[in-house]
Amino acid sequence: MNPLKLGMATALAFALGSTAQAGEQVLNMYNWSDYIDPADVTKFEKETGIKVNYDVYDSNEMLEAKLMAGNSGYDIVVPTGAFLERQLQAGIYAPIDKSKLSNYKNVDAELAKKIARSDKDNVHNVPYAWGTVGLGYNLDMLQKRLGKDMPLNTLDLIFKPEISAKLKDCGIAVLDAPADVMSVAMNYLGLDPNSENKADLKKATELLKANRGNYKYFHSSQYIGDLANGDVCLALGYNGDILQSQDRASEAGQGIVVEYSIPKEGTQVWFDLMAIPADAPNKENAYKFIDFVLRGEVAAGISNYVYYAVANTAAKPFIEKEVLDNPGIYPTDEVKAKLFPQLAHSSKFDRLLSRAWTGIKTGR
Repeated sequence: MNPLKLGMATALAFALGSTAQAGEQVLNMYNWSDYIDPADVTKFEKETGIKVNYDVYDSNEMLEAKLMAGNSGYDIVVPTGAFLERQLQAGIYAPIDKSKLSNYKNVDAELAKKIARSDKDNVHNVPYAWGTVGLGYNLDMLQKRLGKDMPLNTLDLIFKPEISAKLKDCGIAVLDAPADVMSVAMNYLGLDPNSENKADLKKATELLKANRGNYKYFHSSQYIGDLANGDVCLALGYNGDILQSQDRASEAGQGIVVEYSIPKEGTQVWFDLMAIPADAPNKENAYKFIDFVLRGEVAAGISNYVYYAVANTAAKPFIEKEVLDNPGIYPTDEVKAKLFPQLAHSSKFDRLLSRAWTGIKTGR
C-alpha cells in the first residue's frame, strides 16, 4: 500500500481541477478526500478522452451547502445516505437511468436493500463505498496509560470522563460530523440513534460536554496523519481513514502501531452513494464514469486504496487478501447485527443539532 495517499490525492485534486480547454469533453466530480486511486482516474481519462475535474470535501455539510446554493457545476457527487435522503426532498438529484449502466448488475442486492431506506427503490443513487464509525488508536500509547487489560473495542474510551481524562495528554480526536457523532453517542446511551427527541439530544450533548475538555480537536480528516505520526493516540473516525493511517504508520517504520476496532456497543454503518445533480452539465459523461466505477476491478481498486468496503459482488476476486480478511473493513455477521444506519433528520432537528454541536465544540 502507498503511504503517500493523502499527498497524491491532494495533487490529484490540483492536477485534475484545471479548467478544460474549449470543446474538450469533461466530467466535474466532487468527492470525499482520499477516496479514489488516482491511477483509476487516469485510466478513465485515457479510455474515454474525458477530462476529469476532481474537487474534494471533508464533510457532508460542506457538500450540502454547495448543492443547496444551486448551479454547482458538478456532474457526480458522493453524499452519505442520510444526506442524500433529505436532499431528495429539495429535488437536488436526477433519477438514475440504469439502462445506461451495463455494470449495474454488480451491485450487491442485499446491501442495496439497506440503502433503499434512504432512497426508495434506489432511484437516485449508485453505491460507491460503505463503512463504519469506530475507534482508531495508538496501541502502545493506550496500553501505557490504561494498562494491557483495558478493552480497546469500547466507546468508554471516548465517552467515560474518567477514562478519556487518562488519554488527554496524548490526544483524542473526534469527527467534526455532528449527525454521525451524536447518533453514536445516543446508541451508546441505549437510546434510538436516530431519535429526534429533545431529551435524548440533551443527554447525548451532556455526555459529549462531560468529555469535551479531554478532546484535542474535532476534525474529519486531520486524524489520518496525526494517528500515523503519533500526534494523537485515539480517534473516533471512519474506518477507512484509520486503516489508511495504519498503513502509513507501518510504512514509515517508526514503531507506531495503529489499530481499528468496531465498538462492542454497536456503531453507525454508512453508505456513500454516487448521485447526479439535477442540473449537472455533463450527465452522459457522469454515466460513463459511474459505469466505470461499477466494474469489479475498479470497485476493488477503491477498496484496496481507501480501505473501505464496496457493495459490488464482482469486486471480491480483485480485493487484496489483507483488505478482504480485515474485520474492520468487512466485518463478521455478528458485528454487522449491531450496526445501525443513520436516517435523515428533519430540518427542525438539524437546527437543534447544529446549536448543540456548536455548544459542544466551544465548551459552552
